[in-house]
Amino acid sequence: MAASHIFKVLFVNQGKVYEIYARKVSHGGLLGFVEVEELVFGERGGVVVDPGEERIRDEFAGVRRSFLPLHSVLRIDEVRKQGVSKISVLEGGNVTQFPVTMYPAGGDPGPKR
Repeated sequence: MAASHIFKVLFVNQGKVYEIYARKVSHGGLLGFVEVEELVFGERGGVVVDPGEERIRDEFAGVRRSFLPLHSVLRIDEVRKQGVSKISVLEGGNVTQFPVTMYPAGGDPGPKR
């Protein structure tokens, strides 16, 4: 029987850090995006309900596949065991990262030498 892969994906969205778990992660078909499929959440049958996980489960309800911009992904780990999905506030000062274009527009090769 093949081992089941679980990936922990950390990414930034609107000033918050999202931690989600998925069974499939790839470079995807869109240039500059990471494709995340088959999101995994904890079982709902328990008596104790984690409001943080409920919030992220509701936000991704009905989502089959997500395309995350490459520059927003902080980390992707293959883990043995699923943890709790959560949204937390991005820690840091009042400094914002300057937007960086990864690919030149119009195929411009850059400065001439």
